[in-house]
Amino acid sequence: MHTLRAGRSPLAALLGHYAVGAAVGFRPVAEGLLNRGYEVTTTEGRWFLKHYLDQTPGAIAFQHRVTKRLRAAGIPALPPLADREGTTARRVAGRWFALFPWVEGRHRGGGELDETECTQLGSLLGTVHAQLMRMLPPVQQPMFIPAADAAHSMGVATRLLEGIRARAVREPFDELAEHRLIERLRMLRRLAHRRPADHDRSRTGYVHGDFHPLNLLYAERDPVAIIDWDRLAALPDTEETVRAALLFFTASATGTLDLPRVRAFVRAYRAVTDPGDGELAAAVQRLWWERLNDFWMLNRHYDERDHRSDPLFPASAALIVWWTRHYEEVMAAFVE
Repeated sequence: MHTLRAGRSPLAALLGHYAVGAAVGFRPVAEGLLNRGYEVTTTEGRWFLKHYLDQTPGAIAFQHRVTKRLRAAGIPALPPLADREGTTARRVAGRWFALFPWVEGRHRGGGELDETECTQLGSLLGTVHAQLMRMLPPVQQPMFIPAADAAHSMGVATRLLEGIRARAVREPFDELAEHRLIERLRMLRRLAHRRPADHDRSRTGYVHGDFHPLNLLYAERDPVAIIDWDRLAALPDTEETVRAALLFFTASATGTLDLPRVRAFVRAYRAVTDPGDGELAAAVQRLWWERLNDFWMLNRHYDERDHRSDPLFPASAALIVWWTRHYEEVMAAFVE
């Protein structure tokens, strides 16, 4: 994407509240499916201007305070800059923005990481979870959130399937979606009895909320910035650990999970903060069940006509099939 000249735009005026020089240009940053932001060039350097799409001022302020404390504790969180008045978020035309340092680095998929780097990644997430628990108030244990209902999920799948079959013109995505929905309906009928009990909820901690390759920047072999803390919240931290392993170590071409890398990641996580086999096993089961009942990408595609998540669908749909076939092996990778 090309750079937009700053001129007298509202965003250029916003930059005037910071001691970063005069705005020269803005380049929309395309990385991330559901994020919005700009690489900002000023007379004194480069910065990242984040546009908060659906955050309240209180939530934004909380995220900024926490990332500042994490950074002070040695974790590569990225806190925003304060403006000349000492605030870290500003409102422009009813929208909230924050300015961050520009970090030179690149995203790395889990398949690029060797065993040592998988270990480093697990240690990093474990340290984040442990530090959040130390610095933030105690949370209710456990957090009761009912597991998805298979009958409801089958209703969603059936509705989506009927909509696809009624389309006058079908595209390759429709063919794949139809195949996966038929497959998923069969699986839900066969596996409905394996719904996790509501009282089997994993322990509650604090989580980044979206710990995946596009929210972690590397310089050479080392992580240098954990970004996008929009979903920082009190939620089951063991479930974030399992979810992170899925996001980093699922092969995009085949939808299979790299279990040796998962083992290295989980061992390192547990060396920092060990929830125990029972907590991890419950988290694995709940994430498996969540994925089995999850149609958010298809809902976004067909109901909202938003195709940004389409590239994720093939691997995600394949993973739940592979995971179900190899359920015990996956479980062992997390709890051995």
